[in-house]
Amino acid sequence: MAKKILVVEDETDLLLVTLLRLKHVGYESFGAATGQEALDRARKKMPDLILLDAFLPVMNGDEVTRILKREEKTKNIPIILISADAKFLEEKSELCGADDKLAKPFKADELVAMIKKHIG
Repeated sequence: MAKKILVVEDETDLLLVTLLRLKHVGYESFGAATGQEALDRARKKMPDLILLDAFLPVMNGDEVTRILKREEKTKNIPIILISADAKFLEEKSELCGADDKLAKPFKADELVAMIKKHIG
């Protein structure tokens, strides 16, 4: 059975490209565009990994990460925080409990390698 990945990205084009790429390499993936939607989908679908944009409408990725890492049901899901702001990633990713970080823009191969590192 394919591993499930939740992709949280508010830029529609980037979300769709990422979902297609993950499907192409054999993952089952689904998307969310806001922090609240990310929380709802993570709790309902229990993905094997979450790719989470750091800057989202209403609730940022670091806040979403903190909430998911506090909850018994979701605390062990690996979360990769993604942002074009490398300084933000350095400062916030460890503080919020993210398992890894990836700076935009990134190559598809880098993304896949990071995912494989966490869930195979």
